[in-house]
Amino acid sequence: MAFVESPVQLLNVLEWARASAAGDAVDALTVVVLSPTDPMSRGQLRRMAELARDEGFTVRWQDARGGAGAPLRTVRELAPLLRRAGRIVIGDPFSRYVQLLLTLVGTKELTVVDDGTATMEFIGQIARGERLVRWHRRGGSRGPRELVLAPVTAAARRRLTPSEARPVEVFTSMPVEDIPAGITVTRNTFEWTRATFGPPRVHEGADMVGTSLVETGVVDADQYIEAVTALARTHKAARYFAHRRESADKLHRLHLATGLEIVRPDLPLELIARRGPVGSTILSFPSTVVHTLPLALAGTGVRVAVCDIAPEWLKSSASPRAQGFLSGVTTTAKDVHRLPTTASPA
Repeated sequence: MAFVESPVQLLNVLEWARASAAGDAVDALTVVVLSPTDPMSRGQLRRMAELARDEGFTVRWQDARGGAGAPLRTVRELAPLLRRAGRIVIGDPFSRYVQLLLTLVGTKELTVVDDGTATMEFIGQIARGERLVRWHRRGGSRGPRELVLAPVTAAARRRLTPSEARPVEVFTSMPVEDIPAGITVTRNTFEWTRATFGPPRVHEGADMVGTSLVETGVVDADQYIEAVTALARTHKAARYFAHRRESADKLHRLHLATGLEIVRPDLPLELIARRGPVGSTILSFPSTVVHTLPLALAGTGVRVAVCDIAPEWLKSSASPRAQGFLSGVTTTAKDVHRLPTTASPA
């Protein structure tokens, strides 16, 4: 049984199942979509669910956030399936919903599939014995909700910490170091994506990939728009592929400032790019795609270029870890072109 909350997680469940040594992985796997509330994520998940069903997966759509009673109802409905499952596959170990479900799974085999750059932080926190906190959250005191959920989070961290009796598999395309004993890392090479889509038609010019760093409170909106404007002008970009969590107001400002065509993808960008058409250069800020797109587009000749986040772009309220984490995302990426500082605003 797999639990996913984003289109990228569902894509990586498909990749894991096809790469898994277990020959019956597809036939035996039920994917439970714990549906988010934002329309873009829901739309992409609907499309990914169609692809998963076409590939032979059983997909169960769970409106897990549909009102005050939804969490309790969801747990009650899923408990019998959890008890019968031989393996649990999760896409987001930081999700409070997933952590709650993990308290019910006992000693079953556990696989964590990629949720992007968060996977790098997850492995590091497990190795150091730290509580599970997303990298962009500020440290310090916890609010009432965090205090109430602290026992659930602690129980989930214990379940995600491997032991001799309970190994944990991590299926990832991210670079990971200092892997704790008991965690087995399986590489995600996007074999299913390459076999299913493309190769794309490649045209001259550049496409840009958006990021939700403004929405998560890391980067100042004005600085971000200036950076996108400079990159689009320097590289003659025509399209801007929006992140599913980018706000409509920010995207409208970007369009007015840059003239870029704003594209709201209906599938994860790895599939959109592989399906094409796509520019010969893809411009990005530090994010998951600087690791995944070179794999998905291997052999196509498309160049992925990344522009670092300058310290002055960060909001004063950003986590102290933000600059170092984002820099690490870039420096560990393979097969990408590092843009010169002149490509970013002064």
